[in-house]
Amino acid sequence: MRLELHAKQSFAFQSDATEILYGGAAGGGKSHLMRCCAIAWAVDIPGIQIYLFRRTYPDLWKNHMEGPSSFPALLAEWVASGFVKLNLSDGQVIFNNGSKIHLCHCQNEKDVFKYQGAEIHALLIDELTHFSETIYRFLRGRCRLGAFSKSIPNKWIGQFPRIMAGANPGGIGHHFVKATFIDGVVPLTKRLMDKKDGGMLRQYIPARLDDNPTMDEGYADKLSGLGNESLVRAMLDGDWEIVAGAYFTEFSRDRHVVKPFSIPLHWTRYRAFDWGSAKPFACYWIAVSDGSIPKYPHGALIVYREYYGMKEGEPNTGLKMPADKVALEIKKKDQRETTEGMGWGVADPAIFSEDGGPSIAESMRKEGVKWRKADNKRKAGWEQVRIRLNGDDDGLPLLFVFETCVHLIRTLPALQHDDHDPEDVDSDQEDHGPDALRYGCMARPIVREESKASKGPKVGTFAHLLEITDERKEPSKYRSLR
Repeated sequence: MRLELHAKQSFAFQSDATEILYGGAAGGGKSHLMRCCAIAWAVDIPGIQIYLFRRTYPDLWKNHMEGPSSFPALLAEWVASGFVKLNLSDGQVIFNNGSKIHLCHCQNEKDVFKYQGAEIHALLIDELTHFSETIYRFLRGRCRLGAFSKSIPNKWIGQFPRIMAGANPGGIGHHFVKATFIDGVVPLTKRLMDKKDGGMLRQYIPARLDDNPTMDEGYADKLSGLGNESLVRAMLDGDWEIVAGAYFTEFSRDRHVVKPFSIPLHWTRYRAFDWGSAKPFACYWIAVSDGSIPKYPHGALIVYREYYGMKEGEPNTGLKMPADKVALEIKKKDQRETTEGMGWGVADPAIFSEDGGPSIAESMRKEGVKWRKADNKRKAGWEQVRIRLNGDDDGLPLLFVFETCVHLIRTLPALQHDDHDPEDVDSDQEDHGPDALRYGCMARPIVREESKASKGPKVGTFAHLLEITDERKEPSKYRSLR
């Protein structure tokens, strides 16, 4: 077999880095590179166990099992000779030297536990930005050699276990991939990471469309015709500063994130809370501007304090703190400024449910932390967030976040549209901070003036009676109301 690679693909294949991100623009040849790596390693390292992931099974099949450079096409002669067997029911490519390529998908976060006992010698992830950071860290934790370390040929010693991931900008994992591999890094340089960050030799290898000379000439034009400017820049140029598919494209650090300042004592303040145990909880302290500071229009919300219950170094993993302990910590933060007079807040109505014992809300109330049921309508709540991000008629935002609220700033712009309901957020993401913000915005909803004007008196009320009997009105206009 002759496996052909372009120059940038060859550079990635020959690198001795053990944790590689290859990609950027669409059409850089990521999937083909991974198939070639998997086949070459399987032949050269007898007994190696290679796991190739896509987020969903349909994508896995279309990208790697169909087409002229798919596994069946590349391996056709070896399958005919008996050197390779395709076990399609189990998603395995089995070599007669004991090596295996496992074709895997991991659509939901809970699916990672199917691989809890796996010994992954080489981990290949096609489109890493389609995965959450939690899934990636878990799979990376399964990447190990065990007793197989004694079987590695001399020329490969130190290069396994090994991870190679391909990615385009965008998707639910955009921010973690950008922060992990790209931010503050000179491309192609290698960094030995700390143990808490995997302890591997990490490298980012950017790949652009022009790195793939076999791509048809019209492909760039097709990408240019995607319509959305941000998506075009992400797919054509591999621009990681663009969040392709972001739900809140209105969010801007320059406009919405501010340095902490002394909030006037007379401004209204309240809390917003989203409960979590296995997943993080999120509590935010919000002040309502009265317009006395020109930069912050009347009615603008300022999110000025954050309490985010996430286990350190394990994204989207909660602290599993009892509700009364969480309440005590919130109470301490309430009392930082004795003049705040923080007496109320809004929280997900789910915390008021009783399941064979005191509700979470009741347990917290006993510690002096009181909640009201938040209006948790999802689409209406996201619309309130969007209205505030867009701002007033003068272009000033109606939502500001202190730069110390790091988890809200991290997760809000990363939200993606739900594949099944584009008007909603993909709830599989780390959305606890944005959910709490949504409750906070729904506690102080903005009603558009046109909506107020179009809404007449309720039929049957005294106001309605006055309206339909007002001789100054056009009778025909109100005929349907009589």
